[in-house]
Amino acid sequence: MSITDTPNAPVNTSYAQAPARTVDVGDVTYTYRELGPKGGIPVVFFVHLAANLDNWDPRIVDPIAKDHHVITFDNRGVGASSGDVPDTVEAMADDAYTFIRALGFDKIDVFSFSLGGMIAQALVAKHPELVRKLILTGTGPAGGTDIDKVAGTTYFDILRAALTRSDPKEFLFFNRNATGKPAAKAFVKRLQERTVDRDTPVTAKAFQTQLKAIKKWGRSAPADLSKLTQPTLIANGDNDRMVPSVLSEDLHRRIAGSELIIYPDSGHGGIFQFHDRFAPIAVEFLAR
Repeated sequence: MSITDTPNAPVNTSYAQAPARTVDVGDVTYTYRELGPKGGIPVVFFVHLAANLDNWDPRIVDPIAKDHHVITFDNRGVGASSGDVPDTVEAMADDAYTFIRALGFDKIDVFSFSLGGMIAQALVAKHPELVRKLILTGTGPAGGTDIDKVAGTTYFDILRAALTRSDPKEFLFFNRNATGKPAAKAFVKRLQERTVDRDTPVTAKAFQTQLKAIKKWGRSAPADLSKLTQPTLIANGDNDRMVPSVLSEDLHRRIAGSELIIYPDSGHGGIFQFHDRFAPIAVEFLAR
C-alpha cells in the first residue's frame, strides 16, 4: 500500500482547491480528494450514479469541511480509480471498506447521495462498527419500490438533455418548472468551479455496470434496517423521479430514531436546490 501526500500543507476548506491524492491497495489505485482539518472522525462522501469527484456540490462540501476532515473518493473503476466497477452494490461497499481501511480509519461519518446511499447502507450492514453517523440523501433501501426502473428514467432524461444540449442532471435532479430550471443551471455551474486537475469522466461501461447493480438492489430482498443504531439523517425532494421520494419516508420508518427532511417543489437533487438550508442542518447533525 502506498499513499501520495503533501507534507505540511496548510488546511484547505475549499473543494475547488482540494488536492487529488491516490492510495494503492493490491492492484487497484483509488483516487480521492481531502480537505478540512485533520483529526477527529472524517466525513467520507459516497457519490451518485455516473459521477466522479467533480460531481459534488461545493456548497454542500465546503460548509462541512470548515470543521471536519472531508474525503471524497472514486470507488473501484470510477473516474480516475483503476479496476472494474462491480455489478452489485454489496461489492461496491466492499471496495469502499477497502479504501477507507487503506487510509487507516476505523471510524467514519458517511455523507451519501443516491447510489452512494445504497452503497452506504450495504457498508453499514456489513461493518456497523465502522460508521458513527449516517447521512442518506436521494436514496432508497434494497428492494425499494421502482428502484429497478432507474435505468429507464435515466436513459430517457439523457436523451431529453441531448436534444436540448443540456446536462442530463438538469432533467434527472430537478423539476422542469420555474423553480427547478434556474436551480439546475446554478448547480451545474457550481460543479465547474474547479478549473484545474479535474477528474476522469466515468466510462459508458462503468455507468452501465452501475445501472445493473442498482437494478439488482431494487429487486433484492429488503434488508433489516431495524438493526441500524447509527444516528441517521435522511433528505430528499418531494418529487424524486429517479429514486421515488416515498423511499426516503420508507427509510425513515424503518431506521429507528432517524430524522427526515423532504424539500418542497424539488426533485432528486433537492439537497442541492436547497443547499443553503440543508448544509447547516448537515453540519449541525455531524457536530452533535
